[in-house]
Amino acid sequence: MEAPILTTSGERDPARILIPFAAGITNWHSGRHCESHWPSTGYPMLSLKNLSKSFDTDADSPPLFAGLDLRLHAGEACLLLGQSGSGKSTLLNLIAGLIAPDEGEVWLDETRLDNQPSGERARLRGRHLGIVYQDFNLLPTLTVEENCCLPLDINGLPREPARLTALLTRLGIEEKRHAWPEQLSGGQRQRVALARALIHQPQWLLADEPTGSLDEHNAAQVMALMMGAVKETGAGLLLVSHNPAYGALADRVLRLEGGRLVELKGAAHG
Repeated sequence: MEAPILTTSGERDPARILIPFAAGITNWHSGRHCESHWPSTGYPMLSLKNLSKSFDTDADSPPLFAGLDLRLHAGEACLLLGQSGSGKSTLLNLIAGLIAPDEGEVWLDETRLDNQPSGERARLRGRHLGIVYQDFNLLPTLTVEENCCLPLDINGLPREPARLTALLTRLGIEEKRHAWPEQLSGGQRQRVALARALIHQPQWLLADEPTGSLDEHNAAQVMALMMGAVKETGAGLLLVSHNPAYGALADRVLRLEGGRLVELKGAAHG
């Protein structure tokens, strides 16, 4: 039986909470759609093939997950649910190339990621993936603008002041561009983290519990801004969350349980 896509309290329709914030959130990146870096096929597919991972050195202990297969198509918004300790964040880190699988493969279209040298994985991650964390991961010694531009600076990409201004304006934090992280609220910090993840126009956005540290109002705003951004830019989204309410805005909903992926919603592609 499929799990209901409801708020945790079961009292509210999540679409009524989230969708109004997303209405009218258009014209990201200075009023234009970002151009694909993948001219023949558009944005790339993410594929996991027979993926396995374990952190226990005891050979008799079961792996965190084993034999996972998944195809995420360009432009999809996918919600990944699961209990604490089920391996959701680990799976996200495997996709991002931050850790290596014990077995299996991670593909971005026709490029295999998991077997690349660490430097090449970092380069591919910096060019094609944007990552949002629950605890923001902002550098306290950098301003909002400097934090946002880190992916550009690290990867040798030029800064585009007009695009940064447009992005910060859409996220409602343009007036904070010269502020320090300690001067921001939790909701503002997460918007900065979202801007940093989007500044280099990634093909995929990976979000690990991005609203887990926020109150309901700020969580709804950040979530709607994120959904508006990926819809406008055409990027794909893999969102890890404990909150099944976000399934109302996702194309697909998966649950990671017992080391296996269970499809709760979607899978429109063959």
